[in-house]
Amino acid sequence: MKSKEVKISFGIIVLNGEPFIKYNLRSLYRFAYEIIIVEGATKNSKANASDDGHSVDATLEVLQEFKAKEDPENKIKIITKNGFWSGKDEQSQAYAQAAKGNYLWQVDIDEFYKKEDVTKIITMLAQDPVITAVSFKQITFFGSPNYKVDSWYLRAGADVYHRLFKWGKSYKYKTHRPPTVVDDKGRDLRGVKWVRAKNLEKRNIYLYHYSLLFPKQVEEKARYYAAGPWGDYSRGVVSWSKNNFLSSIKRPFQVHNVHTFAGWIEEYTGDHPKQVGRMIDDIKGRKINAKLRDNSDIKILNSLIIFKILRKIIKSFSIIASLKYFPRKKFSLILFKIYFDQASGKIKFKI
Repeated sequence: MKSKEVKISFGIIVLNGEPFIKYNLRSLYRFAYEIIIVEGATKNSKANASDDGHSVDATLEVLQEFKAKEDPENKIKIITKNGFWSGKDEQSQAYAQAAKGNYLWQVDIDEFYKKEDVTKIITMLAQDPVITAVSFKQITFFGSPNYKVDSWYLRAGADVYHRLFKWGKSYKYKTHRPPTVVDDKGRDLRGVKWVRAKNLEKRNIYLYHYSLLFPKQVEEKARYYAAGPWGDYSRGVVSWSKNNFLSSIKRPFQVHNVHTFAGWIEEYTGDHPKQVGRMIDDIKGRKINAKLRDNSDIKILNSLIIFKILRKIIKSFSIIASLKYFPRKKFSLILFKIYFDQASGKIKFKI
């Protein structure tokens, strides 16, 4: 099949995106036809925003500085709004409507890819222009690039992120959750020629998701989701953040932020995208100001034989727990009765 020039429009929504911004943009820049950044808060994000709907950290300043100093090819486009966006659908549609490339690649500010993997994706698209959508399996990191978090919720399909779509005249970005793009005939692009996450996983291509890395970041996410329409999840997410991230972990099998399902932490020994390593080095070297989580509780947990045994058992139930009629929430509530006391270094059973 004849190869085609691949022009990627990266679309990013950001509110309080520090310290990720410049590292994320640097990782994408060489591959981008353009990078369109939509800054600002939705109505659910008011608790994390200024009165006029903007970031309260240095996000806007960093974006402007990057454009001034690190954008020689004029690839960076910044879209803002006076006031609050109605929702993430509107924000995603804003970057999509501005996109001029022939592919639209959605990227959250805390999502990274290895440069060699992006190169493989671009080669794949060039060699097969019929591809209309690409999804990725994501790895979520907790408190440090050295630890990853997994859960029954993620393994039931929530670890697959729809991120890359063909783009053209009269194409439309329909919804942010899930990301859905339709072509000029109204067809969902995942219903045409879709490269599924499992196919890329076989090639060791992943989305590296640093969504639970910094205390500031997790605290803001909890406030955002608490204001949303997600029932038990919204009602309990602030309590989850206080009990299982912002302080010592209390419930060792309730560590993913979708806290209504059992989850667990493991050590991660693989490589990371280069810009993530540079960001962490800059934080440790005090070149940028960002508070890292104290992960001494995780170190103790991972040293406990009983924790390793319980984790292995819970992981082994993942396939069963992913079945439609398995009462995942009911079984998760039982597991949430298992407590960790960091002071004594012991797992306590309160079932």
